[in-house]
Amino acid sequence: MGRAGHVGWVAAGLVLGAGACYCIYKLTRGQRQGGRGPRLRPSPSAEDLTDGSYDDILNVDQLQKLLYLLESTDDPIIIERALVTLGNNAAFSANQIIIRELGGIPIIGSKINNPYLSIKEKALNALNNLSVNVENQVKIKVYINQVCKDVLSGPLDSAVQLAGLRLLTNMTVTNDHQHMLNSYIPDLFRVLLTGNGSTKVQVLKLLVNLSENPAMAEGLLGAQVDSSFLSLFERHVAKEILLRVLTLLQNINNCCKKEGCLTIQSTFPEGSLFFLLYGEECAQKMRALVDHHDADVKEKVNGWLSEPSRRRQESLPSDSCKHFSPTREVKMPHSHETTESSKTADQR
Repeated sequence: MGRAGHVGWVAAGLVLGAGACYCIYKLTRGQRQGGRGPRLRPSPSAEDLTDGSYDDILNVDQLQKLLYLLESTDDPIIIERALVTLGNNAAFSANQIIIRELGGIPIIGSKINNPYLSIKEKALNALNNLSVNVENQVKIKVYINQVCKDVLSGPLDSAVQLAGLRLLTNMTVTNDHQHMLNSYIPDLFRVLLTGNGSTKVQVLKLLVNLSENPAMAEGLLGAQVDSSFLSLFERHVAKEILLRVLTLLQNINNCCKKEGCLTIQSTFPEGSLFFLLYGEECAQKMRALVDHHDADVKEKVNGWLSEPSRRRQESLPSDSCKHFSPTREVKMPHSHETTESSKTADQR
């Protein structure tokens, strides 16, 4: 081979070498800058997913890995972190389905019996986010009795109590599982009257949901409720509490209308919610709210006082209240309340 040929082969080699180096440079640069090539970042371990530095939405494999970690570990710190991560991911509708299909609801649900209150709270928060999906509620309903007991027997105004109330509120957005709370209604009113502002609001959200269902009217009206309940109808009560109390009263009254409804025959004992709501003291408090400074409050009060059934009820002798028959309506009002998750769910 002549010198010219040798020089040609060397030049070709240099060109090919430079091209290869450029391709490698582009590939690695694209990976570092989030290009289309495979990422060089190693797959995170299950524990890496819980350390707070992993912000991506988890995929199926990662969720499965995290659920296995939650099921297999006894370390309370890891359990709590895993529940937080699962709860945040359960704010997205796609992951609500994936977690259910991976068998994750029983794994998470088992943690509500954990002796650590912080773990119990995080488990309730995760179930709360999962309960936004109606199909998930079918699996979550098995925990309703336990959640009710924890809400009613746990520390008043605690994070666990509020988390449980939020879950119960979401579980009662539809009528499907409301009957499971029937026996707990008197105790829910007790928590309402003894809790702080945040607890009062959350209990009222739950009771408002129940009050929209005519099938729950008898249980609500027959519940023994302390007379201090009427103190919630005062002018100085916070608007977010007063409006919900008035909505509760309005919904119950709707369920008690006779026109176009099926009648529920019942006799309510003295000291029941029925006697409080349809007694003279409540009527006086409602009339005192007619000139309330808030327009929404005034609207609800005037609507209540202008009801023909209400005017007829006020004209009845007090003894006749004992045999008042509440009724159920065909059409339900639209005041269901749900809770917000710790992250914004994409379906809301």
